[in-house]
This record gives sequence, C-alpha cells and structure tokens, in this order.
Amino acid sequence: MTMPSGGRIRSPQDFMAGLSLIALAAFALWQSAELDAGTIGQMGPGMLPRALALLTGLCGVGIVAGSFFWQGPGLERWAIRAPLFILGSVVLFGLTVRPLGLAVAGPLCFMAGALAGTEGRLVETIVYSVVLTVACLGLFIGVLGLPIPVAPWLIGR
Repeated sequence: MTMPSGGRIRSPQDFMAGLSLIALAAFALWQSAELDAGTIGQMGPGMLPRALALLTGLCGVGIVAGSFFWQGPGLERWAIRAPLFILGSVVLFGLTVRPLGLAVAGPLCFMAGALAGTEGRLVETIVYSVVLTVACLGLFIGVLGLPIPVAPWLIGR
C-alpha cells in the first residue's frame, strides 16, 4: 500500500502509526468505560486503563500532528505474517494457560510469537522461551503470588 507523497502529509508512516494509537486508545476507553475510576486518593480499577488510554491517545495525536511537519518514510506493503503470529500467540496463551498451566503455555506462546519474524533460530527460540517462562513463573507465582496454574497436569496446581 503506497500513499502519494505530494500531499500535506509529509510522513505517511507516522500518520498511520498515530491513527493506530488513537484507535487503540479509543478501544481501551470504550472497554474500560464501565469500570469505576474512583478518585485520586482512592483509585478504582478503571483509573489506570483510562490514564494509559489517554496517554496513548495523546501520543497518537502528537505523532499525527508531527506527520504534517516532518518528512518521513512512506507506507510500504503491509505484511500479515507478524500480526497474525503475534495475535495467534496471545490467543494460544489464553487457550492453554488454564488447562496446561504457565509452564507449558509460556513456551508455546513465546515460540508462536517468534514465528512472526523470519530471522529466528530454533535453538535460540527454545532457550529464550524457557528463560522467559522461568522468569514469568518467578515473577507471577513467586513474587506476586498470583493464582496462575503452573502445571496442573503434573503437580495438580
């Protein structure tokens, strides 16, 4: 997809990136609309998502505005591979974390996400997946004490 470079938009890639951030912020605001924001002194569950959505939207507006003033790269052909595998890895994690546990869902998610790129090597990806999964187990189970199943098929929790 190419956009003509003779228009008012001097950086089409930044323009589209800014619009994407604005759309993401609008989606987050819509999804967090029913959560109680609370007050500054007693924050509710909706405060952080809304604050992050607003900051993301403001960044998007800034990037869109900058695309009219600074010269930048044009749009190139969009590849579907990376978004497909990244989104697929998130869906795979969601489908496998409860029945198989984080010990299995983590490496599956990282390895599926690694397929988004074309430069990954199998051994490096496996090592990277195992190291990140151990780090996630340490953080989410050990430090934060979250009730995430580790390996219910092996240790029962």
